[in-house]
Amino acid sequence: MPIKRLFENSVFSWVVITTIIIVMIIINGVLAMKTIEDLSTTQSSLYNTGDVIIELDDLHNLVLMAETGQRGYLLTEIPEYLTPYEDAISRLSEQLIDTKKLHSEVPEQAKRIASLIRLVEQKVHELKITIELALANEEKSALKLVMTGTGRDLYKELRAELEHIKILEINHRNTLFAILSTVEREAKVTFAISGITSALLLLGLAFFARLNAKNEVRYRQQLEQQNDVLAEKVAMRTKELTLYSDELSRSNRELEDFAFVASHDLQEPLRKIRAFGDRLQSQYAQLLDEKGADYINRMKNAAERMSNLINDLLEFSRISTRGKPFTNVQLQPLIESTLDDLEISIEESDAKILLSDLPTINADPSQMHHLFINLISNAIKFRQVDIKPIIKINYYQEQAALEQWHIITVADNGIGFEQEFADKIFVPFQRLHARTEYKGTGIGLAICRRIVERHGGKISATSILGEGTQFRIEIPVENALINLIGENTHAQQ
Repeated sequence: MPIKRLFENSVFSWVVITTIIIVMIIINGVLAMKTIEDLSTTQSSLYNTGDVIIELDDLHNLVLMAETGQRGYLLTEIPEYLTPYEDAISRLSEQLIDTKKLHSEVPEQAKRIASLIRLVEQKVHELKITIELALANEEKSALKLVMTGTGRDLYKELRAELEHIKILEINHRNTLFAILSTVEREAKVTFAISGITSALLLLGLAFFARLNAKNEVRYRQQLEQQNDVLAEKVAMRTKELTLYSDELSRSNRELEDFAFVASHDLQEPLRKIRAFGDRLQSQYAQLLDEKGADYINRMKNAAERMSNLINDLLEFSRISTRGKPFTNVQLQPLIESTLDDLEISIEESDAKILLSDLPTINADPSQMHHLFINLISNAIKFRQVDIKPIIKINYYQEQAALEQWHIITVADNGIGFEQEFADKIFVPFQRLHARTEYKGTGIGLAICRRIVERHGGKISATSILGEGTQFRIEIPVENALINLIGENTHAQQ
């Protein structure tokens, strides 16, 4: 691809600009940080060297003050001369502590300072002895001790060591000043380079901005043309979807009408079969033998099962089409009402229902009532022999895929089932037990799944054979699609 074509590409241009800006920022940042670090290090070293020199001068001055007070008192025996001596001696103790804390950057300087401190301590000891002798009225002994020259020699040695240390510190300070001047010159050069590169960068940005402005005008024209084409396609597709939606609504209505008519047409023959069966049983029972009476009973039971099956199928087909708009449903009173409806079954089985605090959810109240009727009645129906059923209904919230979910569990201590059948139980007419063991059409849990799915959720079961089953209901806390489905369903009624 030619270079001109590359720079006409808006993405490529801004990638180049961004790369240059990042590189320049990094380079300038590194240079500035190095300059600041060098300046800071040099400045810190200068402060440290200055502190060393000042502390040494203070130490020297205090020694001189103490020696001056000592000589004045020895020569004149006037007590006023002891005042500067005592003041210097008391301050020398603190000064020696501060001097020991000094940290010089000059090689071997620590040993020299330690030697100086020992000389000062010896000098202070010599001064204290002479003063103590003088105060004990032994002036001659004190003067004799002074005349030996020990104190003078100590001071000369101390002063020589002090001057040597100060010279080394001053030389080091001069070196630091030279380094500081070099760093300042380098900083000026660095800032000059940064200024030049920033100016060049601004020129580059102006060039790319002008180039991109031209490209944007061309791309905008192309985009407008594409938008017009897309708008036409969207309008056509919207029209197709509208027609499809209308057709789907009409199909749903026809399907519901068909289910109603089919159930009505199927129920009518069943009613006749049951009616004639009742007449045979009541009017001709004496003419029938035991086998004939058994046939009539089987026929009536089959007709009753067929009627229940048709009613369940009709109800299953109406979950989506005849559902009510969603409202805020308080589950606590709703389930308590459900338990009232199951009062006889609960008393007969001596079942114990344990409810936790349940929330208010956005749902169809009648379908929620139907859902819990099915789950609780199943828990009572599939109980273990000689064991009182215990049904626990718990609630908590859970976050999944950045969405909050209502989690409601219904657990029992019933007969349970093998976990491999956990999906099969939600399929219409699928039964895990013979009809003679447990009554029912095998469509109750399929209705439960249909209700939960209409609310945008899902239902699952976990079970252990001989220990019990837990149903887990998951319904989203906030879901605009749920409200939309509820409103659309209501509009179709």
